[in-house]
Amino acid sequence: MKTPPDIPVEIERKFLVHDDGWRVGARPLSIRQGYLARSAATNDRASNAATNATTVRVRITDGVATLTIKTRSKGITSPEFEYEIPTDHAEFLLEHCEGGLIEKTRHCVEHEGHAWEVDEFLGDNAGLVVAEIELESEDETFAKPTWLGEEVTHDKRFKNSRLSMLPYRDWS
Repeated sequence: MKTPPDIPVEIERKFLVHDDGWRVGARPLSIRQGYLARSAATNDRASNAATNATTVRVRITDGVATLTIKTRSKGITSPEFEYEIPTDHAEFLLEHCEGGLIEKTRHCVEHEGHAWEVDEFLGDNAGLVVAEIELESEDETFAKPTWLGEEVTHDKRFKNSRLSMLPYRDWS
């Protein structure tokens, strides 16, 4: 099904980070999030195939709470609905999430006209550092910073919803 034009979408690419060059001028945010629901496709740990999936996420970022519903389509475009909710509601919902919570420090980094989000994972995902860029279109060009490593946009293991079920520390 084609996404109607008034539906909000996220167009995102994701990369591993291979050095600390991004730290200069980065602005940190503390994030704690969990997943209240996810489709069966997202729960399939063995599959790395691109499939449609829906997740419902609750997140607290530096005291601001949101509820997000994402559906994954083919490609890198995802319909995404995000709503601010009271922080005490988010705290309650985090206690009822499936799988573990994701804890990370997000660093906002500007590079040649684009905003990058570099996530340093904590807890069960400590040691994992991933950079994301949101784009206006799937074919938008952008300058890749020298600290970027391998692209992992299509590797399901690096999705936060997957990391909450199979954390980085448990990868073989």
